[in-house]
Amino acid sequence: MGRVSPDALPPDPFAGDPHDPALSLDGPETGDQDALTEAERDEVVADLADLAVYQALLEGRGVRGIVVDCGDCGEQHFHEWSLLRASLQQLLDEGQMRPHEPAFDPDPASYVTWEYCRGYADAVLSDT
Repeated sequence: MGRVSPDALPPDPFAGDPHDPALSLDGPETGDQDALTEAERDEVVADLADLAVYQALLEGRGVRGIVVDCGDCGEQHFHEWSLLRASLQQLLDEGQMRPHEPAFDPDPASYVTWEYCRGYADAVLSDT
């Protein structure tokens, strides 16, 4: 799969706005973000490669993307293939992911976990 442009994500509506409400939140400033370590970069590159395989194997079977259990809010987040790829690429390029809009009214039956993808790919590729 080709490289995904950061422009594939919706623009930050507060980019450059000195009144950005996120500026008041506790936590590191965007400029203070640590760059990814070499090991973290390798993990993201591996995730991008795995994602391409998972999409190739599952998209034709009606799977729209991956569901992730969020440790912060305790809810499930549904990521379509292209959005997840763009987010991982942005993490690789910029060391962080921009906030994005959640999927609108996703059908949970159309999303699978990363672990399911890994197991499915292992099973399919071991048969070849």
